[in-house]
Amino acid sequence: MKAQALHGHLDALLLAVLERGALHGYAIIEALRVRSDGSLDLPTGTIYPALRRLERAGYVASSWSTVNGRERRTYQLTDAGGRALAGERAGWREFSSTVGRFLGPDQPPAPA
Repeated sequence: MKAQALHGHLDALLLAVLERGALHGYAIIEALRVRSDGSLDLPTGTIYPALRRLERAGYVASSWSTVNGRERRTYQLTDAGGRALAGERAGWREFSSTVGRFLGPDQPPAPA
């Protein structure tokens, strides 16, 4: 799946990944890949700008740490980020319910 297909949803996905705990950038990328069964294999050039945007918005906080002699920036969800994620989930449920009325498997065929 390409990053373009995620337009408007990437921030919510990142917040959901960080809901499980603080992670460094590559671990976030790997969590997206694993939780999507490989469908979301996004480049760093997509993830890091989004993380910076979420940090500027106050939804994510970051700190530097050293792991095995390497400096890593670790990201964690803030309280504001948790509230934003709850709002994203509510919006997603409404959106998917509405679209499902048209694209869901129980839809009658179009009239001939």
